[in-house]
Amino acid sequence: MKLLFLLAVPAILGAADAPMSSVDKAAMNPSADPCVDFYQYACGNWIATNPLPADRARWGRFAELQERNERVLLDILQSAAAAKAGRTPFEQQIGDAYASCMDTAAIEKRGLEPIKPEIERIESMASQSDVVAEIARLHSQGVRVVFNFSSEPDARDSTRTIASLSQGGLSLPDRDYYLKTDARFVEIRKRYVQHVARMFVLAGESAGTAAQDAEAVLEFETILAGASADRVTLRDPEKNYHIVTKAQIAALLPAMDWDLYFQGVGAPAFESLNVSQPDFLQQIGASLPAQALDGFKAYFEYHLLHARAERLPEAFEKEDFDFWQRTLAGVPEPRPRQFRCAQFVDRGLADLLGQKYVELAFGADAKARIAELVANLEKALAEDIRGLGWMGADTKKAAIAKLNAIVNNVGYPKKWRDFSSVVIARDDFFGNAVRMAEFLQQRRIAKIGKPTDKTEWGMSAPTVNAFYSPENNSINFPAGILQPPFFDPRRDPAVNYGAAGSVIGHEMTHGFDDEGRKYDGDGNLRNWWTAADGAEFEKRAACIASEYSGFTSIDDVKLNGRLTLGENTADNGGLRIAYMALESALGEKRDKLDGFTPEQRFFVGFAQVWCENIRPEELRRRAVTDEHSPGRFRVDGTVVNMPEFQKAFSCKPAQPMVHADSCRVW
Repeated sequence: MKLLFLLAVPAILGAADAPMSSVDKAAMNPSADPCVDFYQYACGNWIATNPLPADRARWGRFAELQERNERVLLDILQSAAAAKAGRTPFEQQIGDAYASCMDTAAIEKRGLEPIKPEIERIESMASQSDVVAEIARLHSQGVRVVFNFSSEPDARDSTRTIASLSQGGLSLPDRDYYLKTDARFVEIRKRYVQHVARMFVLAGESAGTAAQDAEAVLEFETILAGASADRVTLRDPEKNYHIVTKAQIAALLPAMDWDLYFQGVGAPAFESLNVSQPDFLQQIGASLPAQALDGFKAYFEYHLLHARAERLPEAFEKEDFDFWQRTLAGVPEPRPRQFRCAQFVDRGLADLLGQKYVELAFGADAKARIAELVANLEKALAEDIRGLGWMGADTKKAAIAKLNAIVNNVGYPKKWRDFSSVVIARDDFFGNAVRMAEFLQQRRIAKIGKPTDKTEWGMSAPTVNAFYSPENNSINFPAGILQPPFFDPRRDPAVNYGAAGSVIGHEMTHGFDDEGRKYDGDGNLRNWWTAADGAEFEKRAACIASEYSGFTSIDDVKLNGRLTLGENTADNGGLRIAYMALESALGEKRDKLDGFTPEQRFFVGFAQVWCENIRPEELRRRAVTDEHSPGRFRVDGTVVNMPEFQKAFSCKPAQPMVHADSCRVW
């Protein structure tokens, strides 16, 4: 049935006179009390009838739609991959990239041949200059070792793009995995060392040497972890903005020949850059030079093998999957190869594949209706800001100015990127992956010193996601997410406002969360708040952080309310804004549909985009690394703060979905 998605999409987009659909009643558990457990009420039957597929750590409505989109991409790619006469250059690139990924026989036949020169290069390192040159070479190929170097808009002047350098170089998901002494982290480190050793054996090392090198990798990365800032600190843009000159960066890490490095990565001339975490460079500068050259070799080789594992023979792919997916996320099986190959092309040649996807799956009618929805939510947010009792007139004026300056990007970028220079060979999967990575990395580096292109997107058009860019002050909704169950032009507006509307409101609210509020309407890091209003904001944000820190993700693992603060603030504000927009759109019309009032349909529509099943291992990992709360708390954690929800379902004061001391920022 899913194979018919290409045929179904045009019907969805053009069926203005089709019967109006409402909430997904089949997903609901009507035996649950919405005032006791709203998530179970809205999603209970979906959860019960959609067990986790063997190839997934998490399965939810996002993944459900993403797989439907991937089937569209597969149809495009399989057609383009057919080696027929008359293929366009566009079809040749995406088709041959996909075909090279699917040709497992050729991959097995080549064995270690593609990666062998890189390993030999690392093994031949004999000096500190060789180490610096290798860092530059690996970075140019998209292999992130020791630190990250790229480009970014200047936070104080977003019209210009500058060089940026930040902490990096870890393999495990977070610094806590290296530093914490809890039994589960100790066990993961033990398994990590075993995995690294097995990768080295596959690459030709003896078991004894591989074991020593694996320990060296863990030791090296533990030094990096000890110097790394925690994820909450990384969320604060003011703590991660430090403009330094080239001379000053040399003082932070004197063992590094920076001129050699910048030349090696192909960076254009520049005088200063943002070093996000200068303490990181100082600390590793005090520790890494003492590492033996063999430690650098082991560290570089593992990172190279891990980055290229899916491009190597099956034994590497299996070993890589066994640790990174089965051990860390609890996933029993890898995804079918055709889906992984579609993702490979979507990541590496995003705009080529995206153009075809948009042509097939996103019509002008959908774009117009979404634009209308966005406009209605903007009006609601403006009304919300004007009505805030805790905010003064001057800050309100600045907030409205920022809201009016938000750029709305819907469906796809205004300008598609040109990938024509990327050489794609039908019989060279490994080489294709390297050339794609080199192209994307060089494209990022080449932006240094140039005006910022504020129209550029960071996601491909088929992606099921959305994002707010503080530097561009833009909200961006790829065509991939503007499909059912998030949005359907023929559907009951109340459900669209609850589903797509809450997502749109979420992204708008990001412009005013604890991070976004520090940027002005031009995308510059600037304090436009009065001191009193800033203090009032922080007090309300602290309520959200404390509330979510009380939620248990699994067993004894609590959510980190400070890590998830921005997303939780956006969930709460976005849903309230969408509700206000719906109420304005409804006017006096309050007809029931399928037995539900418009307000009830709104809240159920919101909840049903977050229906999910997730593995225990993945819940534990995300509690440490993910800025988003699990689906259950994105629903219940939001509605408990909304008197409008409690009124819609006639909840009583003592029931679980009612908080007497509810939190509200926006």
